[in-house]
Amino acid sequence: MFITLKNKIISTVLKFKISLQVKKYGITSLFCLQIVFETILEDPRLLFKCYIQPNLFMQFKVFSSLTYQVFMPSTFIFNVQAAITTHQQIIEEQLTIDSHLQLQPYTTNNGTNRFLGLSVHEPQLFTLQYQAIVDVQHTLIDVFEDIQAYPFIEFSESVVPYLFPSRYCESDKLQKFAFKEFGHIQNKYEQVLCICEWIFEKVEYINGSTNSFTSAFNTITERVGVCRDFAHVGIALCRALSIPARYCSVYAHHLFPPDFHACFEAHIGGKWIFFDPTKLVSMNGMVFINVGKDASTAAFASIYGNSFCTAIEVSCEAIETNFTPYYYQQNVDKVVAYT
Repeated sequence: MFITLKNKIISTVLKFKISLQVKKYGITSLFCLQIVFETILEDPRLLFKCYIQPNLFMQFKVFSSLTYQVFMPSTFIFNVQAAITTHQQIIEEQLTIDSHLQLQPYTTNNGTNRFLGLSVHEPQLFTLQYQAIVDVQHTLIDVFEDIQAYPFIEFSESVVPYLFPSRYCESDKLQKFAFKEFGHIQNKYEQVLCICEWIFEKVEYINGSTNSFTSAFNTITERVGVCRDFAHVGIALCRALSIPARYCSVYAHHLFPPDFHACFEAHIGGKWIFFDPTKLVSMNGMVFINVGKDASTAAFASIYGNSFCTAIEVSCEAIETNFTPYYYQQNVDKVVAYT
């Protein structure tokens, strides 16, 4: 009798919340909340846990505007569209560019990473604008219960490539340094946390301090960089310690100054865990654009020809008014995963 009554109460409460969410945010939020509803009915003890989680399902409005001056025939590859993944769905989106220019879309990574090719044949000034509403789901993982030791030999074929050195992440050159600084730490998650803390404390964040040639090795040597460099250092040091790591380009909620943002994910205990050594934004405020080995495969724009960017505008706003920022330094027992 007690369990039946409890289930009825839970059912009523969650159906009410679902109806409110549907009115505000549409069918995708209905689907996400229905999963929560059905799961909690199976185990009513999850109700309290569900309500204390900070915004596991969120909608964000993202916007970017890029203006380029073209001096000679040039080819562009843009990567500004939100990725389509199991944890992230596009509710609506719009691309705007001068009518005489035509964008050629294509994808990589099984359709996850979305690119736009553009050929400009004569000198001119043009602007590309992108805006979208994106449904994002993330998971909070208990560090002490859900991240268990994972045998190296069991890495899947999709994970193995992120163990190797890459253009901007020379993990082979940094192996001795990595083991000297972090090799004494046995727990892989704690190793990555210490890496992020080391980057935050030892590398000064200065806008415009590096360029497209700067690698992780350069950043560790010069001790200065931007989010792209912080991510490269984190990835390189993880790989040097046999922890698979990959580069993430994202729209970040309330990043200041507004710009595209770079972070990284480390594969720990069979899960891709999200990290941001800059500590500039909350862990649960990301809209993914691309994941790759480093910035060479995830740049928001690659230019082949004599052209340069004259203006850039980026924003990422939460549609819900109850967004609760989540930071690792305030919550040491739970980490964020977007996959």
